[in-house]
Amino acid sequence: MTNDRLACQLQFILELDKLKGIVRRSLLLDSHRRENSAEHSWHLAMLALVLAEHANEPIDLLHTLKLVLVHDIVEIDAGDTYAYDAAGHTGKDERERAAARRVFGLLPADQAEEMIGLWEEYEEQKTPEARFALAMDRLMPLLHNYHTGGVTWRENRVTVGQVKERMAPVAVGSDSLGEAVSAIVEQAIASGLLPNSWSES
Repeated sequence: MTNDRLACQLQFILELDKLKGIVRRSLLLDSHRRENSAEHSWHLAMLALVLAEHANEPIDLLHTLKLVLVHDIVEIDAGDTYAYDAAGHTGKDERERAAARRVFGLLPADQAEEMIGLWEEYEEQKTPEARFALAMDRLMPLLHNYHTGGVTWRENRVTVGQVKERMAPVAVGSDSLGEAVSAIVEQAIASGLLPNSWSES
């Protein structure tokens, strides 16, 4: 390892600190503040580690962990786009692709290529690991929303139909987790946390 290589790696590591400042919509379970994207990525890695046995297809766990840890790093430049903000998704792919080039480009070329490849694999959803990583990414905010009384759903007037559509990839990655999601959504409906439409609530 040359000094130049190590300098690039340390520069990238320091750049990652900015992910701690990207605030998401999800409340922490004690509701005292919103989570940040670095916390979200760590939590997804723990979900994958604990729930891997529920994947529909055999997965390489280490590879899955790499995907969940890398997939939101682009938010350092592109910011977090709220799941139910249709307008915010305009241009999202372009913003994130530019961010991937810049942020991962801080690394030595071989590592930059690997990281961009991991990010693209997650986005393309063509491997079992990517599908299970996405399932984790969709499951965690549902758990946050349900266990904080649907505050974020209410703030953004999110409906049952929107949540069901957003949660569909969970069952693609895991039948059993898909069933758990369906049960949580039904409980949220019964508790009045998720209406069919806000004009009716």
